[in-house]
Amino acid sequence: MSVIHLTSAVKLPPAKFLTLSFALLIAVGSILLWMPWSSASRTTSYIDALFTATSAVCVTGLITLNTATHWSFVGKAIILLLIQAGGLGVMTVATLFAFVMGKRIGLKQRILIQEALGQLTLSGVVRLTRHILLVTAIIEGFGAFLLTLRFLAQMPPLQALWYGVFHAVSAFCNAGFDIFGDSLVRFVTDPLVNFVVTGLIITGGIGFTVIAELYQYFTSKERLSLHSKLVLKVTVFLILSGTILVWLLERTNQDTIAGLGIPGQLLASYFQSVTARTAGFNTIDISAIRPATALILICLMFIGASPGGTGGGIKTSTAAVIVAAVYAMAAGKSEVEISERRIPTGIVLKAMGIATISACLVTSVAIGLSVFQRAQTLPIVFETVSAFGTVGLSMGITSELTALGKLLIILTMFAGRVGPLTLAMAIVADTNHTTVKHPEEKVIVG
Repeated sequence: MSVIHLTSAVKLPPAKFLTLSFALLIAVGSILLWMPWSSASRTTSYIDALFTATSAVCVTGLITLNTATHWSFVGKAIILLLIQAGGLGVMTVATLFAFVMGKRIGLKQRILIQEALGQLTLSGVVRLTRHILLVTAIIEGFGAFLLTLRFLAQMPPLQALWYGVFHAVSAFCNAGFDIFGDSLVRFVTDPLVNFVVTGLIITGGIGFTVIAELYQYFTSKERLSLHSKLVLKVTVFLILSGTILVWLLERTNQDTIAGLGIPGQLLASYFQSVTARTAGFNTIDISAIRPATALILICLMFIGASPGGTGGGIKTSTAAVIVAAVYAMAAGKSEVEISERRIPTGIVLKAMGIATISACLVTSVAIGLSVFQRAQTLPIVFETVSAFGTVGLSMGITSELTALGKLLIILTMFAGRVGPLTLAMAIVADTNHTTVKHPEEKVIVG
């Protein structure tokens, strides 16, 4: 039974249904990766298969087993399919099957698609899904073509094509999985690989709504919404500020970028600034970066990508609304405004809720890992935020995780991909709403 048909048979709130759908996809993926044919030579423990499946579906990229050497071609193909399904979202993939089978998308399914894509209204969600599928095919195809051309210089044509497709899908879905074995370290000063991969990461991370509006803007001069303007401005700011800060902090670090020359240093700094926003590829040794650089990357990972995109984190627009709310409070304003537009109180409360739940989750998991892992605090916090932001960067402790540590990171990756607020609603939402308003009384805060 397809997900589209299943929604008609099972009466669940959208948050719970989407959470269970991702969990089911991870469960199926973990069983497939657990099978003997998925590994190259050695057997795979179920906890490692579950960890890898979760990392793939949640487009994270954290690995306990080397993707290049441990998994067979079948295993890598399964991982790629899980990345694609997880990046697009369960409902988008289900809608694709419905289109192929000629099935009608009903109201219940449209509500689920709206929730999955983070849309404000039901209007145009099916059309947007069609655009998502088309845009994904075009962008990933073009990225795969360019990467294949580059890899042809190093490997036979069929292998180059496979590597091109795998890394294009992994980059666009912000997954960070690689099959070279050392991420993209060998291409640290290669402009083509760097700009193609970061271009795919940025495009996948800004959100499909923004991509659609940009297309309409350049073709029919339709104005961009406040959401798109905000996402683009914050994205550019984070990339530029991240690039400058990483370069300033690492330019004299002989273990990372000091020996690359100014152009190479800037390229490597730019790449890490982009990939820290939920992609997980690296062209330098992350375990060798300075503590200050690690803290900068932690901030970028916590913010993450944008709503409706393929990445995690609290999202760029969420961070922007929180900053605007703090500014409004400091300025003594009664309303939150951005670009001469008033932000509804419900949106502000939602942004505050997402940030609060996320901070509590990251703190709790980091404390848990500190109990079960023999590692310093900074690598543990880095690992935790990387899992929550579905980034995949690590300071070298992923392969050393205990079974309990792996379970904690699995739960964190899952929460980061589904969304902390969606997961919280799935767990504690009360379906028995009441219209009764209680008396108002003030409390002292601050």
